[in-house]
Amino acid sequence: MLLAAMLPACIPQGGNYELDQDRAPPRIDPGPIDRRPQDVGPAGELAQSPRQPAWEARPVTPDAQDVAEGEYIVEPGDTLRGVANRTGAGSEAIARVNGLLAPFTIFVGQRLRIPGGRYHLVRSGETGIAIARAYGVEWQRIVATNDLVDPYILRAGQRIIIPSTGAMTTAERARAFRLDIEDIVTGGEPALATNERPARPSTSPARVLPPTAAVATPPRLNGGFTWPVEGQVVRKFGPGASGERNDGIKIAVPIDTPVLASADGVVAYTGDGVAGLGGLVMLKHGDGWTSVYGHTRQVLVQRGQSVKRGQAIALSGDTGFADRPELHFELRNGRTPVDPVGQLPRR
Repeated sequence: MLLAAMLPACIPQGGNYELDQDRAPPRIDPGPIDRRPQDVGPAGELAQSPRQPAWEARPVTPDAQDVAEGEYIVEPGDTLRGVANRTGAGSEAIARVNGLLAPFTIFVGQRLRIPGGRYHLVRSGETGIAIARAYGVEWQRIVATNDLVDPYILRAGQRIIIPSTGAMTTAERARAFRLDIEDIVTGGEPALATNERPARPSTSPARVLPPTAAVATPPRLNGGFTWPVEGQVVRKFGPGASGERNDGIKIAVPIDTPVLASADGVVAYTGDGVAGLGGLVMLKHGDGWTSVYGHTRQVLVQRGQSVKRGQAIALSGDTGFADRPELHFELRNGRTPVDPVGQLPRR
């Protein structure tokens, strides 16, 4: 029987450097670089102001609804989405707890367990980052709770469970949230509206996509990765002498060194939202791979732009928490940081 306790809802990271003497600088031809006049700020600052990211352009109202755990008996004409709408729970959550697999067929008289929780109804253009910020919850907790997987694009109408945080004021929720690379990789794309598809990438930086438009990324990685700059690795991947972990490598280069795309891909983010890394560019390459380029002084590309291996995407700098002119270079496969040296040509 359907329990009356179920509530309907109107929802849904510099310090000590370790010099790598084993490798000589690679030889890189950056090709032509666009050096047309741009708004150049004071030394050490981003020369190009980043455009407003989707999580700022489309803020989220924390209006999640509590749904009590219960049971629902499937009636004629019911669908999994319809059951979710009736009970206020998420269709993915219902499928998960009941062991339902695609195409998620349900039968009349079937008893479905309805998982309780605090459910947020995702609206078009909302991002995981904005949702996490609105509730003062780490986005990765939401990812884990809802078993979200690559490519981590939400859809309008989806109901996701918000882990409990206890009573918090708006100011407390804002202070509780801290943006990092993993958040942007998994929670930076806007939710798609019904029947909407991600926007096709452009080869030109002149075409600027709205911040609330999801961007299509390559399905497959085209070839391997190459070194993004010529320089000495001054800090390796992993924990340093002080115990602080580095999720990438630091490469010492003069300011205004061209930073090259390590592989074909699409620009997923440009900005300075991760304070420690300063001017930041992130590319998605397919097969779950993302490359990250930090401490840049000037960004030469836009979000949603298609780039080729070896194309200049930024000029290096010493922004963020850099102790010297250097490039932070990072590779991730899914949510997992991978030592770039193991993926790059030996030199």
